[in-house]
Amino acid sequence: LQISHPIAGFSPGDFPFSFFLSPPTAVPNVMETAFYLEQAGVGLSSDESFRIFMALKQLVEQQPIHTCRFWGKILGLSRSYLVAEVSFREGEEEGEEEEAEEMMEGGEGMDAPDEEEGEEDEEKDTDVTPKPMWKPPPVIPREESRSGTNKYLYFVCNEPGRPWTRLPHVTPVQIVQARKIKKFFTGFLDAPVVSYPPFPGNEANYLRAQIARISAATHISPLGFYQFGEEEGDEEEEGGAGRESYEENPDFEGIPVLELVDSMANWVHHAQHILPQVRTGDSPGARERRDLVGTAHSTPPPAPVQPGQALAGSHLQWKSRLGPWREDLSISPCLSRKFENIYIGWGHKYSPENFNPPLPAPVQQEYPNSPEILEMSDPTVEEEQALKAAQEQALAAAEEEEEDEEEDEEEDLDD
Repeated sequence: LQISHPIAGFSPGDFPFSFFLSPPTAVPNVMETAFYLEQAGVGLSSDESFRIFMALKQLVEQQPIHTCRFWGKILGLSRSYLVAEVSFREGEEEGEEEEAEEMMEGGEGMDAPDEEEGEEDEEKDTDVTPKPMWKPPPVIPREESRSGTNKYLYFVCNEPGRPWTRLPHVTPVQIVQARKIKKFFTGFLDAPVVSYPPFPGNEANYLRAQIARISAATHISPLGFYQFGEEEGDEEEEGGAGRESYEENPDFEGIPVLELVDSMANWVHHAQHILPQVRTGDSPGARERRDLVGTAHSTPPPAPVQPGQALAGSHLQWKSRLGPWREDLSISPCLSRKFENIYIGWGHKYSPENFNPPLPAPVQQEYPNSPEILEMSDPTVEEEQALKAAQEQALAAAEEEEEDEEEDEEEDLDD
């Protein structure tokens, strides 16, 4: 359940501190956000918020982080995950991803000698096994760093003070399979994801896929808070796919809280939605036409949400309330020029009905038994010796018959 929850009844003069941090810093003001959420009756406790603030400060000191934001908290069966959304400074290399790609490339190159040996064996073998004509569909490459679903990096930890772990980049196939399954998180990143259809990865990959889905569908802002750059493409072209970057609008004067509550048209999406071809509109290759709707979804997906689209026209069921509202939330409280998107929940998409996993694919038919493909048992040594003796006897008998026929022919010639 995604809910936009603005705060009512307060003005900037009601608080003893400023709404804007100066000088700017990469460490987010978690305590200020927690105070706003407390006014709405949601969020985490002040003690946990302060511990999260100190943990984020430690993360910023350890990593070359340019921006940092407390994304939210995903609950687990044994342990929960605290999620930080960050972006590295320009020019910083992402060593872990490069090493992983090099290892994959090296592994593919080591298979070349085996293929040559296999070709030589096939030339020597007179009975060559026919090769199947079926080829797997091409693998959709993942989006590059700093674009699309991999625009940001995500670090997680189970408790404030414990080491932060960086999640890997997400791939399109992981998002496709994550849409088909529902698994509770255990709190251990290396835990296997046992499901049908099978998920390609462990819990760290599944967690990253769910974060990408939640971020793309539930990040909203008041109408007019952000503006798109002048260099961006036309909104109507490519379905608004050219609107990649956005920035804060300096002319935004705020919207009265009653209007924010009464009309969902005053709230808009400012993040790119994940398209049916499992890419976002702001990433390279998003405009490539791939008919993956039938493979990526059991039913046709809803129309993609575009940046600037009002919640009133969204396929998601949004609500706004004043006062306490406690449930799994994607919250956007707004006060004057302050708002924040925070997720707290189990990481599952809201569904009014019980989740029914898809049925397994029908079992393929076996080949019919026939003499052409029927396998025979190997003969024993005694049977081979008996067969050899019978063949020798038959050969000797045939030679005797030939000799008798030759003698008869000679006798006939003499007569």
